[in-house]
Amino acid sequence: MVECDTMMNKVASRFFDVSASTMIHIEPPSTFSIYAAALARLGVKRTHFCAGLIFLGIWIFCGVGLAGAQARSGSNGKPEWKLSWSDEFNGTNGSAPNPTKWAFETGGSGHGNNELETYTSRPANVQQRGGNLVITARKEDFTGKDGIARHYTSARIRTRGLFSQAYGRFEASIKLPLGKGIWPAFWLLGDDSGSVGWPKCGEIDIMENIGEPSTIYSTLHGPGYSGAHGISAKFALPSGEAVDTAFHRYAVEWAPKDIKFFFDDKLITERTPADLPAGTAWVYDHPFFIILNVAVGGNWPGNPDATTSFPQKMLVNYVRVYSGGAERQVGAN
Repeated sequence: MVECDTMMNKVASRFFDVSASTMIHIEPPSTFSIYAAALARLGVKRTHFCAGLIFLGIWIFCGVGLAGAQARSGSNGKPEWKLSWSDEFNGTNGSAPNPTKWAFETGGSGHGNNELETYTSRPANVQQRGGNLVITARKEDFTGKDGIARHYTSARIRTRGLFSQAYGRFEASIKLPLGKGIWPAFWLLGDDSGSVGWPKCGEIDIMENIGEPSTIYSTLHGPGYSGAHGISAKFALPSGEAVDTAFHRYAVEWAPKDIKFFFDDKLITERTPADLPAGTAWVYDHPFFIILNVAVGGNWPGNPDATTSFPQKMLVNYVRVYSGGAERQVGAN
């Protein structure tokens, strides 16, 4: 039989090896022996004590897992973020995204980028399945309600009018599609876009990919630095990693006058007003809403070619937004 102290050390190492964000303090192993000796004087058997502690360890471990999304460590290891909004995409297989959290953008206008797809709200292009949001780009002839005939379909969803926030941490766990002319993105747009227009509203591209398995881009667009002149960082994934073979966490930590981009909690770049072109304005001081989409073709990635396979799927395991004290929210559920 395994001695109690040894067994409890193993239990502690298995169930309490968690990140600093849980803020759980574990007593030194020798404390178990002290407690056990005291309980023995009260007639409590050592094996019963061990069993109780094992049960307690499992219970705390499960609690930590459930609370993980509620209080998350910041990139510096300090517990500074509180969950303010999220979607875990646990809806019924085949169901649409939660309509209290997401709205569809539809049509084949090209969105100013000469994109080739028509965005639809069909389950063939966007649905929840297996605990993920699945956005599927397809090669098919389709004419939407706008009367524009296209040869590709896909989906684009946003939280505009439902949720927006200024400052905090925005993150998503995503497995990307990959191919020439395939352009997945996770990004934020100023919620005053309807009144001041783009790019005055500001745009924060947390993650974009244009068919390169080990490269992503994180970009700011604003008045005087938009489109091809956006302030962009090209990030090479660590050796052996690829955007389409596993889920990765893409995030931005946004504070007044400071924006940091992350890949799997590795800092990509940090931007401040000092990075802007002379004479331009920092417009990241008001609520922004979230957009997820997979574009097909366009000025930047180019068009699909004979090497591009279809359908192409982007899987999003979750989107989470955290606050840290300075945030302003609109329409939080």
